Amino acid sequence: MALYSYKGLGPDGKEVKNTVNAESESQAKQKIKSLGLMIISIKEQKATSSKDATSVSFVNAVKVEDLSLMTRQLATLLKAKIQIVEAFSALVDQTENPQLKIMLAEVRQKVNEGSSLAQAFGEYPRVFDNVFVNMLDAGEASGNLDIVLLRLAEFTENRVKLNNKIKGAMTYPLIMVVFATIMMGAIFSFVIPKITKILISQKVELPLPTKIAIGISDGVKNYWWLMILGTVTIIYLFLKYIKTKKGEENWHLFLLKMPVVKDIVVMINVSRFCSTLSTLLSSGVPILAAMRIVGNIVTNVHMKKVVEKSRINITEGGSIAEPLAESGLFPTMMTHMLTLGERSGEVEEMLNIVAENYQDELDTKLSRLTTILEPLMLIGMGLAVLFIVFSVVMPMMQMGNLTR
Repeated sequence: MALYSYKGLGPDGKEVKNTVNAESESQAKQKIKSLGLMIISIKEQKATSSKDATSVSFVNAVKVEDLSLMTRQLATLLKAKIQIVEAFSALVDQTENPQLKIMLAEVRQKVNEGSSLAQAFGEYPRVFDNVFVNMLDAGEASGNLDIVLLRLAEFTENRVKLNNKIKGAMTYPLIMVVFATIMMGAIFSFVIPKITKILISQKVELPLPTKIAIGISDGVKNYWWLMILGTVTIIYLFLKYIKTKKGEENWHLFLLKMPVVKDIVVMINVSRFCSTLSTLLSSGVPILAAMRIVGNIVTNVHMKKVVEKSRINITEGGSIAEPLAESGLFPTMMTHMLTLGERSGEVEEMLNIVAENYQDELDTKLSRLTTILEPLMLIGMGLAVLFIVFSVVMPMMQMGNLTR
């Protein structure tokens, strides 16, 4: 079955837009006519891209939240012993995201033609990553697809929660910085120049803070375009630099050396490493394939290299934990528990414990960071306002003394 979007006119003359599932265009037209609609246009819907998916709008149109909900719904339908093609038909009807709806219709058609679920979803690598596809493959091979889908849904939901926590921690400081920049820009562009005219007309000897304020005001008023251009250029060059191999390595090394940021970067990567590896192994994905996938999940390039060393160490009969411990980048508690897990044969359980522990620690760290940043930013804004007040009040006091 394919998905067709159509535009038609109802009996009351109102325009109707909707989609319909059909084996062919002629069958789709019959279904639409049976609804009492006059067809204006009809078109088969296809995903913007397939294996070579590079469309940014397409990728961004399918959010992680949409994938999480879809995965849980599919797991529920399969657990209820509903046939997979019928389950996808239900998903296509329930899904509100238009791009995901199209993809699910295409996946349903591929599965109906004999393709495996993993292969069908694998046609969209920019939306369904290696973790998703490999877990589906393992689930189909083991016959526990519904269980694997539930694990995958939980894993995706946890990833959504983690991303939301990081975004939430950064939202308030970002709003404060933007607000403070706009406020200061307005003061130095409009308020200070008016006060400057009054002071100059009175021929008062200006104190140093006032001269500095006037200098800043003149710079903002006359060279605002140059400041914006310079800021944009610096950001552009920085982003371009960190996309190079050397630039990425230097930037990631810098992050690992910053006192507070280091802990957050390590916690995020360790949490992702442990939760992903645990999910993959418990779903039946082979250890070497799982380590290769986890290497792509870890974002810090230096920690990624250590994960690759660990994967190579496994092929040579070594342990997972040994290279991680030797690197000094992974926490001692994590490597110690992983070593115990390897010895006892309970790697997945140990990884789960570590992942949960570091997720909790990350929550605490982000909360503390936000708590610390709020007063620091308020103090900074207060000092800036105090400087402006002094730069204005001091010459005003001198003017008052001269008039006496």
